[in-house]
Amino acid sequence: MKVGPGGRILIGMLAGVVLGAVLGERVGAIQPLGDLFITLLILAAAPLVFFNLLAGLTSLTDLRTLGRLAGKTVGFFLTTELVALSLGLGAMALLRPGVGLRLTETGPEAVSGAVGEAPSVGDVLLDMIPTNVFRAFAEGNVVQIVILALMLGIATMALGAGPRARLATLFEDLAGLFRRLVHMILWIAPVGIGALVAVTVGRYGADLIGPMARFLAGLWGAQVVIVTGYMLLLSFFSDFRPARFLRATGSLWATTAATTSSLASLSVGLETAGRLDLPRRVYSFVLPLGAQLNKDGTSVMLAAVLLFTAQAAGVTFSPADFVTILLLGMLLSHGTGGVPGGGFVVALIYVQALNLPIEVAAIVGGIYRLVDMSNTTVNIMGDMVGTALVARSEARRA
Repeated sequence: MKVGPGGRILIGMLAGVVLGAVLGERVGAIQPLGDLFITLLILAAAPLVFFNLLAGLTSLTDLRTLGRLAGKTVGFFLTTELVALSLGLGAMALLRPGVGLRLTETGPEAVSGAVGEAPSVGDVLLDMIPTNVFRAFAEGNVVQIVILALMLGIATMALGAGPRARLATLFEDLAGLFRRLVHMILWIAPVGIGALVAVTVGRYGADLIGPMARFLAGLWGAQVVIVTGYMLLLSFFSDFRPARFLRATGSLWATTAATTSSLASLSVGLETAGRLDLPRRVYSFVLPLGAQLNKDGTSVMLAAVLLFTAQAAGVTFSPADFVTILLLGMLLSHGTGGVPGGGFVVALIYVQALNLPIEVAAIVGGIYRLVDMSNTTVNIMGDMVGTALVARSEARRA
């Protein structure tokens, strides 16, 4: 019987679990195999996003269509992000994992100095515009790459029919080239994902039953509620049924959990959206934008870390404080990098911005790999669901 890509990845994950459980922390020796897989996906991500988006934009007939896509996409992102932050706060308020926590000399190391500053709205908007095209690609800054592609796509639409047709063909061919590259990279996915799972189990497995169990239960519980909401949206407002959607995207969730990188997972997400027969002009726009701007899983984590820290420090917030907390959380979640661990730094900035002790928040760093697995999965799932909803909405206009 022939085993498909999803089956091979599942076998690799199961082998990784067994290997990590048997070898424990010694399994860290195979970490480079997992790192290689992540590096290759990130290598392909920037040009894949760029040319896929350009190919999609050149298929649009006018700027009104682009504006409509942008409005629907951003509206979905902002709504779900606000819900995610509220759920993170609610879960911690219900389980109260930080109450009674005491730092001792044997506790986590103190975090010295400032870890950063909360950006202003102006800073966030200006940072979206690339000042150097090559730096945007070198740093894998997805939102700057998207802005550049949007500008070039609009400029291409303004050209005459001849040049526009030639460029459209070129963009389509280059997009196909990088999709083929991702397809080649995915052949080593069972080995790369298996290695990452093995290291995670070997290094962090014991933490699942440690003192942070209540924090993880609250975090994961809130994220399960979000995923349930996604499935309901798919049932009522898309052409997909939840069971079919989850089966068809199984390899993507294995990638998100193993790599904990939105940027690395974006390559697989674009390839998966193509297999689902979603419109290129929709998914090539929504998925790259979502990789930077839509962070529902990370939003739950930010709110959870903040309230956990406040509980441990004995700080209570007024109703007015929660307005500030939600607005600042929405702003900061957009600044999390698409690389493993990027969200934890932002969580420390969030805690610091509200004058809470970051030494308490740093406790989460010990289990952050476990936290980031679910963060990334929910982040990318939100992007995929948003793509399906926008695609259905656009199809109804046709």
